[in-house]
Amino acid sequence: MQLLLATRGLDAEAWCHALQAALPDARARLWQPGDDGPADYLLYWKADAAALAPRAGLRAIFNLGAGVDALLRLLAADRGLAGHRVPVLRLEDAGMARQMREYALYCALRFRRRFHDYEALAREARWQPLAVEPAEAFPVAVLGAGRLGLPVAQALAALGHPVRLWRRDVAPLPDFATFGADRLRDCVAGARLLVNLLPDTPATAGVLGRAVFDAMAPGGFLVNLARGRHVVDADLLAALDDGRLARAALDVFHDEPLPPAHAFWRHPRIEPTPHVAALTLLDDSVAQIAGHIARDRRGEPLAGIDLARGY
Repeated sequence: MQLLLATRGLDAEAWCHALQAALPDARARLWQPGDDGPADYLLYWKADAAALAPRAGLRAIFNLGAGVDALLRLLAADRGLAGHRVPVLRLEDAGMARQMREYALYCALRFRRRFHDYEALAREARWQPLAVEPAEAFPVAVLGAGRLGLPVAQALAALGHPVRLWRRDVAPLPDFATFGADRLRDCVAGARLLVNLLPDTPATAGVLGRAVFDAMAPGGFLVNLARGRHVVDADLLAALDDGRLARAALDVFHDEPLPPAHAFWRHPRIEPTPHVAALTLLDDSVAQIAGHIARDRRGEPLAGIDLARGY
């Protein structure tokens, strides 16, 4: 069995060693320009589109992350790529849900308990206790209810927050008010905190703009853990400047790394982090990929993403 790794920004050698340890009959190699040799499985992350060309024996493509937007843009631009002929699978959780929960819970506690305000007071050496809203009076809207969004919603509900979910599928979920695709404003109306975990698709581009910020409770908080393309940057800056929003924690951006001249670096109400809310964990990811390959070798079908839907 031959594994081909085409990656950028990952430790490809470490991935090769881990995969061969988990799959002793596998032989893993790193893709190089001009490599059009056979492979059973392609493991891909933000590499050259040439790595996605059809090749003999290919059975599936594994996207080494939960977000498939970069890969889907390449496939949309070239119908001849192998992703149109074999299943494309993305990492589902692989340790990411735990990290997302931690990030979202940190932000919820930080903002509701006003630790950001205490930091400002401490810089002025001011001793000033502040009133705090109880969790029950601090409604949260979570956009996206998939493998990452739903665990985040459950963790926030466990803290006592009333949690609403916005999702494509309007089927109700226990313990949550669920809103369908045409009811975004209803979902975020009066929310004190909005946590975005939507997939990046044409339908969700620019979803976090003025209409959403206006519908939230005055002085609300935004946490974006999904993709920068979901945010209309100018609308967010305006909402922060005029007080409609109190603060924003942003882990993702239109351009990454975030350019040094970008206004988000210097805005006093924006807390940026460098796309670290949920890192790809090597051991968890390899175990998941090995499981998929084992099922495929037994003749069981692989459930790839829906290319048209985008996830």
